[in-house]
Amino acid sequence: MAVQLTDGELSAALAGDPSGFSAVYATTAPAVLGYFRARGADDAEALTQDVFVDILPKLGSVTGGEKGLRTFIFSVAHARLVDHHRRRERTPQLSEYDPLGDSRVSSSAEDQALESLGAGVTDMLHQLNDEQREVIVLRIVADLAIEQVAEIMGKSTGAIKQLQRRGLLALRELVTAKDYSSS
Repeated sequence: MAVQLTDGELSAALAGDPSGFSAVYATTAPAVLGYFRARGADDAEALTQDVFVDILPKLGSVTGGEKGLRTFIFSVAHARLVDHHRRRERTPQLSEYDPLGDSRVSSSAEDQALESLGAGVTDMLHQLNDEQREVIVLRIVADLAIEQVAEIMGKSTGAIKQLQRRGLLALRELVTAKDYSSS
């Protein structure tokens, strides 16, 4: 059951007396807060405060006694709730990016290039000798430095440079021969 205002408190509130406003707040604020919470407002306390800040300067114009005052207060509360929901709908919901939870997948530029070339690249690589193919794959695909490739293959950096140069020249010849044969 709602707490009732006395006639003196109601008169004081409608006359703009601060003690009357305190009585209106004390008796009505819990119901307004409950209204906001029941309607799913994110910050019900702040909305309740907004309602009473809005009604304070307008108390002198309220008619209809206590019933008219409660109607006026809940009309303002409803308007604030509608504003709150509209503002929330227009405000984008921000969330942190979690790359592990991202189901979108796009292939890398390298993957796309290899797909567009198809099996031709793999066939050309297989036409190189094993050491040239290993150096080309480690240098270009794995993006390793010459020193790293030399360490992996157990060769000198000079030998790796020569294998890479010979492998690239052989690939150039294969690509050129393929271009001439397809024209």
